[in-house]
Formats: sequence, C-alpha cells, structure tokens
Amino acid sequence: MDLIKSINDMINSVVWGVPMLILIIGTGIYFSVRLGFFQIFRFKHVLNSTIFCSFKKENKKDKNKKSLSQFQAMSTALAATIGTGNIAGVASALAIGGAGAVFWMWMSAFFGMMTSFAENVLGVYYRKKNEKGEWSGGAMYFISEGFKNKKLGKILSVLFAVFCVLASFGIGNMSQVNSIAASLENSFNIPPLAVGIVLAVIVGFILIGGVKRIGAVAEKVVPFMAVLYIILTLSVVIINFRAIPSVFSEIFKGAFGFDAVAGGISGTLIKNAMTLGFKRGVFSNEAGLGSGVIVNSTSDAKEPVVQGMWGIFEVFFDTIVICTLTAFTVLSTGVLSFSDADGAALVSEAFGQVFTSSAGAIVAVSITLFAFTTVLGWSFYGEKCLEYLFGNKVTIVYKIIFSLMLIAGATMNLSLAWEISDTLNALMAIPNLIGVLALSGKVIKITRNYIDRKFKNKKVEPMLSAHAEIQFEMEE
Repeated sequence: MDLIKSINDMINSVVWGVPMLILIIGTGIYFSVRLGFFQIFRFKHVLNSTIFCSFKKENKKDKNKKSLSQFQAMSTALAATIGTGNIAGVASALAIGGAGAVFWMWMSAFFGMMTSFAENVLGVYYRKKNEKGEWSGGAMYFISEGFKNKKLGKILSVLFAVFCVLASFGIGNMSQVNSIAASLENSFNIPPLAVGIVLAVIVGFILIGGVKRIGAVAEKVVPFMAVLYIILTLSVVIINFRAIPSVFSEIFKGAFGFDAVAGGISGTLIKNAMTLGFKRGVFSNEAGLGSGVIVNSTSDAKEPVVQGMWGIFEVFFDTIVICTLTAFTVLSTGVLSFSDADGAALVSEAFGQVFTSSAGAIVAVSITLFAFTTVLGWSFYGEKCLEYLFGNKVTIVYKIIFSLMLIAGATMNLSLAWEISDTLNALMAIPNLIGVLALSGKVIKITRNYIDRKFKNKKVEPMLSAHAEIQFEMEE
C-alpha cells in the first residue's frame, strides 16, 4: 500500500500541479475572450433559456421516453458535482488557504462556466444514438468524431473512457458512501455495514431502471437538497449579517496576500489561497474534467448552445451559490479563528453557533444527500463510458458491481481511495481539454451561428449536429 501511495502521490503532484490548473483556467479564459464574455453579457438569456424555461408547462412534458429533459440532465449533472466537496472540501480550503481561497474559487467558476459551455456544445453536436435509441455523448465521442487524426482521436477517447470508469468506482462510489457511513455513524450511531447494504439496494434499483429513472430521481432529490441546504446556510449568514462586510474584507485581503502581521503583501498567502481556491472550484464544479458532458449530451435539447448554457448555470449554481454559502457560513460565525477542526467538522461547528445540538445532524443529513446524488450521477458516467468501450450489453454487469462496491466502500478506510480518485479526475481532464481546445473553432462557429439566428435575425442554416441524419431529424 505504501508503494501504491508513493506512486500515486508522484503522479498526482504532476497532473494536479500548477500547469494543470493553468490549463483548466486558461481554457475558460480563452473561450470567455473569444465569445465576448458570454457568461456576463448573455447571462439573462442563459437564465431565461435554462432554469426559468424549465418551469414553463410545455417544458415539463416528457417529450421523449428515451432521453432526459433538459432539467433532468441538469439535475443529474448537479447530482454528480454537488457532493461532499461542497461542504468538507470548501471548509478544508478555508482552514488551509484562508478566506482568500473563496475569491480564487469564484475566479475558477467564472471562467469554468465557459469551459463547461464549450464541453456541452461539443457533447450535443457530436452525440449519437445507441442501439436502444438513447443519446450517447461526451468527450469520448466528440474527440473520436471531431479529430481529423482518427488514430489519435481514438487513443484519447479510450483513455478518457477508461479513466472515467475507474474514477466512477472511487470518487463516484466508495469515497462517497464512506462519507455517508461515517457521518451517519457519528451522528445517529447507524452501523456502516447497514448503511452500505441499504444504499446498495436503493442504488441498484435506480440503476436497473436506466437513465430515465436516474433522471427522475435526480430532478426530485437535487432541488430538495439544494433548497434545504440554501435555507440552512442562509439562516446562519442572516443571523450573523453584521459580519458580512468583514467576511468580504477577509476574502479580498486573503486573496491578494495582505498580511496585517507582516505589514505588507505576503506571496505565500497569495499562493496558498490561489492554489486551494482554484483546486476547490475545479473539484467542485468539474468544469474541464469532461464528466458532466456525458449526461448533458442525453438531454432532449436540439440546440448545442442551449445545453451549453445549462453548463454555465450548473457551474454558477454549484460554486457561486452552494460553495459560497458554505464559505460564508464558516466565515460569518468566526469559527475559523478559534477552531482546530477541518472539513465537515468545521462546518458542523459553524452550524453549532446557531443550531446548537442539531448541528451534527444537519451536516450528516446534508452530506448524505449530497454524496448519495453524487453516486447516482457518477454511476451514469461510468456506465456510458463502459458502453463506449465495450457496447451496451456489458452495462448490466457494471451496474451490479457498482452497487455491490457500495457495501465495501461503507466499511473500509478509504483515505488512499480519495487520493487515487483525485489523480484519475486529472487524468480524465487531460484528453478532454486537448479535445475541447483542438475543437475550439467548432465551438465558436456553432455559438456564433446561434447568436446570428437568435439575436441578429440572420437567416442561416442552424448547426445542430455533426451527423447529417441527426441534423435532418432535429430540423423536422
């Protein structure tokens, strides 16, 4: 085990080093500039085309039994991204990097919106239908379909799919159920084995129902857990509203290294805050990893740009809303100044300032809901990547193994599993980002085509799919 850990640490230090963070953020900066900061100047249109549009009656109807609605696709993507990192991960970043990490987390999300946008545009544009008539898409498809060098495209696509399948068992399964089991045991004395068995049965039942059942569960659980968490964290922040100005002051001072003790600007503070903020933002919203594209490609959206806008909203909601509320809950209560706690325990202490004896239960329930939905989202990612590699027939075996691994994950010490999962995430990001940047011209062309039609009233042929037969079908 020590040898595996040392090898993983070596790989992790390379793949999650400064160059990777620059690559991820740089990709977002590139698309922001090339598309005229779409996430700012078209933000009203983004909201009207995504979350506000989903409340219209005509968009609530189940139009296609073999595809997810846009809201279901978004909910499933958020199910995978809103996880324990939004609670424990943010708190750890604050404990190590200080309040300044929040500012750099915001920056990673701001530019990450456009990385997510680009991924989703490509995912929908290059998606295909499998033998069941379901949409299949993601980095493995847009790389293999979009690259002129088909051999290189195939190699990168296979690498992405393999890393994603492996990651689904780590960060998407065992690590999540382990967090659930630990929090429920600490707060309610529920045995980890019992937690694992119950979750294995529930998840197995959902997975056997296929993508539609996953989407149906996600669209109910995700809004509920998000609204519940928002109400709880806002309650803490509102009660401590007098601290809000000083919280903003701490964030900006920490972000730019203004050290009152040293009486000047500290480069160490800037480095720590920036590195942890960027990492937490990327780990939280997964922009650049290529994971969320897999489920977004299964939506019933005709326009690639519309699903791209859902990607913008997902990053905004996950990081700017949920992660920020966690950070403000910790910072407004002041627990960071006197507590030695880290992760979920630090958030629990922050809630304890307001909810006293109920704090542990609140955090336990939040982690359970967040981690459970992450399991559902990642199970779908792993399944679709396995389908790409070996066809649809092997996916039933994956579902069974995935469900059984939840029992093992609930009862094991998985500190190494978390570290390996982080490495696999980065290894997924490398072929994905290569693909996104190599096909950036296509993203820009598709987006400008959409803007010409929707905002400039130009009569141009829509760019809906790379495949002529699907383009024709969408236009009908």
